[in-house]
Amino acid sequence: MAPMATSGPPHPGRDDVETTWKFLRSGIDRIMTNLQDGLDLKDHRTQLLHVSEGSHLLGEDLYKLLTEYLTDHLSKLVAESKNHTDEALLAYYIREWDRYTNAAKYIHHIFRYLNRHWVKREMDEGKKCIHDVYILHLVRWRDVLFHNVSEKVMEAVLKLVEKHRNGETIEYNQIKLVVDSFISLGLDEADSSKPTLDVYRFHFERPFLEATKVFYQNESKQFVAENSVVEYMKKAETRLLEEEQRVPLYLHNDIIIPLKKACNQVLIEEHSNVLRDEFQVLLDNDREEDMKRMYSLLARISGGLDPLRTKFENHVRKAGLAAVSKVASDAEKLEPKVYVDALLEIHTKYSALVKNAFNDEAEFTRSLDNACREFVNRNEVCKSGSNKSPELLAKYTDVLLRKSTTGVEDAALEDSLTQIMTVFKYIEDKDVFQKFYSRMLARRLVHSNSSSDDAETSMISKLKEACGFEYTNKLQRMFTDIQISKDLNTGFKEHVANLDDAKSSLDSTYSILGTGFWPLGPASTNFNPPREIEQDCERFSLFYKVKHDGRKLTWLWQLCKGEIKATYIKNAKMPYTFQVSAYQLAILLLFNNNDKNTYEEIAQSTALSADTLDPSLGILLKAKVLISDNGKVGPGSTFSLNYDFKNKKFRVNLNVGMKSETKQEEAETNKTIEEDRKLLLQSAIVRIMKARKRMKHQQLVSETIAQIKGRFVPKVSDIKKCIEILLDKEYLERLEDEDLGYLA
Repeated sequence: MAPMATSGPPHPGRDDVETTWKFLRSGIDRIMTNLQDGLDLKDHRTQLLHVSEGSHLLGEDLYKLLTEYLTDHLSKLVAESKNHTDEALLAYYIREWDRYTNAAKYIHHIFRYLNRHWVKREMDEGKKCIHDVYILHLVRWRDVLFHNVSEKVMEAVLKLVEKHRNGETIEYNQIKLVVDSFISLGLDEADSSKPTLDVYRFHFERPFLEATKVFYQNESKQFVAENSVVEYMKKAETRLLEEEQRVPLYLHNDIIIPLKKACNQVLIEEHSNVLRDEFQVLLDNDREEDMKRMYSLLARISGGLDPLRTKFENHVRKAGLAAVSKVASDAEKLEPKVYVDALLEIHTKYSALVKNAFNDEAEFTRSLDNACREFVNRNEVCKSGSNKSPELLAKYTDVLLRKSTTGVEDAALEDSLTQIMTVFKYIEDKDVFQKFYSRMLARRLVHSNSSSDDAETSMISKLKEACGFEYTNKLQRMFTDIQISKDLNTGFKEHVANLDDAKSSLDSTYSILGTGFWPLGPASTNFNPPREIEQDCERFSLFYKVKHDGRKLTWLWQLCKGEIKATYIKNAKMPYTFQVSAYQLAILLLFNNNDKNTYEEIAQSTALSADTLDPSLGILLKAKVLISDNGKVGPGSTFSLNYDFKNKKFRVNLNVGMKSETKQEEAETNKTIEEDRKLLLQSAIVRIMKARKRMKHQQLVSETIAQIKGRFVPKVSDIKKCIEILLDKEYLERLEDEDLGYLA
């Protein structure tokens, strides 16, 4: 075998470790000090191979000598670092770190055989102080240099960051490289292959966050003292954005959450009372953009928005009450549209604020709903717990759905109905709305006075969606009755056409209304219809009984209307047509036989009570269709036709509502509501007790309220009265311990 080349040292043994190390050290020195000179690693790898094939003790010795070498090298760097401060120290630290870690990679490569064999064997035996050569470099840097210079390095970093916060231009990369070095030193002693952020968090993140707090505490305190709250919010907003942008520039992503928390605490939480105190001023002055800014700031801290929601709710409630008070000078004469528009104006304004300034947040929406519920149900118009809000809402709905001369586009009408439902959502006494709405719907259907069947159907669908099928069941049945009546009238006309006296018959239309579904009571007066009307009614009754034997027809004269032509008027270009009620029709037909009729004669012929007759005559007198000899309506008056009657229209509507009728109807409706509520409460109590069999009195009251509140808010006293009624009727019984029991 050829002898070994003489360019390398002789084959090492246990006795010449010093010689081997001296040879290796010369190469390591060159790597550590000047990588740019180049280095032939081939001879060193050959040498290390021979060394590693030697004894186990040689590996341990080499590892120890390398450790001592690194410690000595780093100690010199520590001494040299004392000659530098601030940015110069940062530059020195970064330069030496870069040189050291690059060298570590080369040296790690040279000692790779040692790593694979001796180091691995030692680590497998559980020796925690042994690392591969690259990790050894990092451990020594951390334990020798880093612990000696880290505080001064961080001081330099923080000074640089403060310059950046003050608007100066800095070298971002310097800080980023320092952060990277701190992260690289996070070594798990148990498993060096698993890096940790412990070193970074303790030596960088902790002092960085503390310095951040101090900086912003000083700045914000001074800024608040010298500027308005609105200006401070803008400043805080800017600072928070800057800190978020700072992270990707030169910080580690791990700092995002604690940095936000620190900034939120100093910039927002410590000044939250000042911000909240300003909120009412912003509300009063409609400063939407500033409220949005305040919302976004206070939303960052726990519980930051709670006081704002409370103030917002109180403000909206007061605004709603003020809006109602402004239009409610006379509640009796209050126009439904004016009232509903006042409610909607406040809701529209503040729902837009919730959307635009408060991000449509659920809790602010709840505050808005609470406030609206208060001013809709408990305002100046609704004093003493009256039902005016649902009543006026129902009347406004009636105005929208009735035929009008102005005419409303379908899309506009649909939008108005949607707004109606917005107010309806807040109405607590939904049963009151239902009663008034059903009465008005009945009149629209009976008089064919709906603006649109589609609109009527749309409104009922909206109510059904809001309150369920039971709420609208009767309303839908009313439509069914009208449709059946149309088919019935078609059959009746065909029937009359085949009669001998067909020419003498009236052009009449009848509506058959199911007693259980229509909210209509009998007339409040006796009435003798004119002979012509009576004959047609008898003819229809016979026709109906043939089709539906056993059913009884009750005539609702107060809802009947008709048209009559006036051919007696002088100088009229064409005959006038009067649209009249059945009562007015009966009065006017008397003048076919006599030019003059006394009050007593009219009363006797029509059999109308004074409460009905007087208003009917009054309208005819006011319209100048009739003339009174004494200008009055009442006993002793004589009435005659006005042959000189004039009107701009040839179709004159005389069938207008009378206040006395309206008030009476409202009184009847309210009376019906009270009776229905008692029945509804009793049925709810029985239903609950049937399911539970036995309950405490208070628990029964609570469950009854929970079941009924969707229709109206019941009074506890009313529930207790209903319980007593059910005890008397023996639906319930008293048991021991004040319990109530159900009697099957």
